[in-house]
Amino acid sequence: MGGGYIAQQIVNGLILGSMYALVAIGFSMIYGIIRLINFAHGDVVMIGAFVTLALMQVAGLPFVLVAAGALAAGAVVGVLIERGAFRPMRGAPQVTGFIASLAVSIMLQNLGILLLTAQPRNFTFPAALQKVINAGPVSFRVIDLVIMLSALGLMVLVMLLVKRTRLGMAMRATAENLDVARLMGININRTILAAFAMGSALAGIAGLMWGGKFGQIDPLLGYVPGLKSFVAAVIGGVGSIPGAILGGYILGLAEVLFVGLLPPIYSAYRDAFVFGTLIVILLIMPNGLLGSDKGERA
Repeated sequence: MGGGYIAQQIVNGLILGSMYALVAIGFSMIYGIIRLINFAHGDVVMIGAFVTLALMQVAGLPFVLVAAGALAAGAVVGVLIERGAFRPMRGAPQVTGFIASLAVSIMLQNLGILLLTAQPRNFTFPAALQKVINAGPVSFRVIDLVIMLSALGLMVLVMLLVKRTRLGMAMRATAENLDVARLMGININRTILAAFAMGSALAGIAGLMWGGKFGQIDPLLGYVPGLKSFVAAVIGGVGSIPGAILGGYILGLAEVLFVGLLPPIYSAYRDAFVFGTLIVILLIMPNGLLGSDKGERA
C-alpha cells in the first residue's frame, strides 16, 4: 500500500465529501432558522437525480442546462415541502415537525416507486465527462473534477450570499431570534422559504453529482446520502454552514479511508463506522466541531 494508493483514496474521499457537504448545508440552513431537522431533505437528492436523467437522456439538453434544471427542481421541491408540510405546523412542538418530515420522506420515496418503479436506472454522462485524467499516481474522471469544483463554487456562493446580502442578513437575524427579527420588519415567511429553496437546490444538484459518480439511481437513492449528510452536519455543528462543509469533508475522507486502508472484510461495516464516528464526536463535543448551544425554537 504505497503513497499513490493513499493519494487516490484521499481524492475519492474529497469527491464523496463534496457531495455530503452540499446536502449537509441544507440541513444546517433549515435547522439554523427554525430548529427543524428535515428528514425529507435526502429525498430531494433522489428527485434531483431523476430530473437530471430526464433532462439529459430523454430531453437531450446540454450539461449546463441540465445542472440548472437540477438546481431549479430541488428549489421547487423545497418550496413545496415548506409551504405544504411545515408552514402550517409552525409554532407546534418541535417533535411535530420531526414526525412531519419523516412522513414527507416516506411519501416521496413511495411516490417515486409508484411513478418510476423500484427498478434501478443506469445513469451515464456524455463521453467527454467520463474521460479519465491521470495526474501522477492519481486518476479521476472529468465528472469527478466537475463535482469537486462545482461543489466548492456553490459553497463559496452560499457563504457569500449569507454573509454579504440583505437576504443573508435576514437569515442570520431570523436564526438568532425569530421574534426579534419579525419586530425588525423581516418577512419571516419569505426568509424561511428562501432557506428551504436554497438548501434544497443544493440537494438537487447533489443528486446530479451522485448519479454521475456512481452510475445508477433508484427511488430510494436519497435515504443513505441524506442520513450520512445529516451525520456530517451534526459532526460539524448542526446550524453552522462552515461546520456542515467541514463535517462533509471529514465524513467523506473518513469513510473512504476506512474502506480503502483496512482489509476488504471490513468494508461491509462502513455505515457502522460512520455512525460510530458520530457517537464518538458527540461524546467529546456535544455541539459538534463548530456548533453552538442554542435553545429550542417554538
